[in-house]
Amino acid sequence: MARYRLHCVGASGNSFKVALFLNCAGIDWEPIGVDFAGGETRDAVWRAEVNEMGEIPVLEVDGRRLSQSGAILSWLAETHGVFGPSNAEEGFETARWLLFDNHKFTGSFAAHRVLQSMTPAPTHPDVLAYMRSRVQSAFSIVDKHLADRRFMLGNRPTIVDFSLVGYLYYPVEETGFDLAAAFPAIDASRARIAALSGWKPPYEMMPVGNSLPVVRSATEGLRA
Repeated sequence: MARYRLHCVGASGNSFKVALFLNCAGIDWEPIGVDFAGGETRDAVWRAEVNEMGEIPVLEVDGRRLSQSGAILSWLAETHGVFGPSNAEEGFETARWLLFDNHKFTGSFAAHRVLQSMTPAPTHPDVLAYMRSRVQSAFSIVDKHLADRRFMLGNRPTIVDFSLVGYLYYPVEETGFDLAAAFPAIDASRARIAALSGWKPPYEMMPVGNSLPVVRSATEGLRA
């Protein structure tokens, strides 16, 4: 059994952030499937034994269960001495962008993806338009930041990049965004991340668990 066990599902971009770090850092780990679509994370026993917050990913290591992808990435970078900030200034920038990612970038994009293609009934157009505007706002900020940089903090990938790309490799049929057309700097940066040794697409990296089904195509009427 691997030292690191990641409780996850293939459709979870937050889980992919951690899986990507582990793979690119060459760390031995294994995915543990969660019946997310079946409501396992809402089960009282699961919450008591795995994560009281009722969320994935959960990284199990040496008897501990760590949750929240940004906190896990920070812990892994410090523990293993890779992909972390190299000085105090980068430490501040790392925290700043991780918070922005969770609150605005991933927070909006992941929610839009669910509303766009994973709800049993179509989402009200006004709600979807609101979430889409939040995605476009957050992505425009990051796209501008990356216009003259290879990665978020400069010329090397860090946990900030792993965090931001968590949901960027899912197909346009799910997300409703053609990133290559709408945000070229983000698209170029995610290609550089995909060129790292150890990278795999999310469903291949985490072929476990029971994800929310894609019930509608997001490409019909696509606007980006």
